Amino acid sequence: MSFRSGIATAVVAVGIGCTAHTAAADESGTFTMISSMTTDYTTIAHAGGTIIGGASEGTSTTIRSSGGPFVEGGHSHTTCVVYGKRSAAGTELEGGCTLTTPTGDELYAVSKRSAGDVAEGGGGAGKLVLMGGTGNNSGVTGSCTYEVDYLADNRFVSRAECAWQR
Repeated sequence: MSFRSGIATAVVAVGIGCTAHTAAADESGTFTMISSMTTDYTTIAHAGGTIIGGASEGTSTTIRSSGGPFVEGGHSHTTCVVYGKRSAAGTELEGGCTLTTPTGDELYAVSKRSAGDVAEGGGGAGKLVLMGGTGNNSGVTGSCTYEVDYLADNRFVSRAECAWQR
């Protein structure tokens, strides 16, 4: 698979999963999120390397949670805008994502990745930063590690392990 599909790595941030609602009284916790995304990227040759940009969209589901705004089994619609480049110096991928619950609460996240394979059948690890949101996600910050796997037809899946605080 081309580097174009690989930018999905950055998007994994998507996997962060601002999901259903619980009491905002919780001040910190952990959660695990699974995301399934499709990509629509454009790739160009540039200065001896490759630049990619575009969008990813899909669904994130919380599969484990200690509580707070991240409820086990909760879902969110995830939309990301991604940018990446590959050069002799390596690969740099970044994606800004908004995760929206069925009730309209949003969670904002940025993912970054600079290691691993970006081809179909490959994958790798990255870091995700939670940057607050609206409604039940207001004031939520934190960080996550994630793993992404690239599939055929411009699709990817990811799993994120996150710690959050308010």
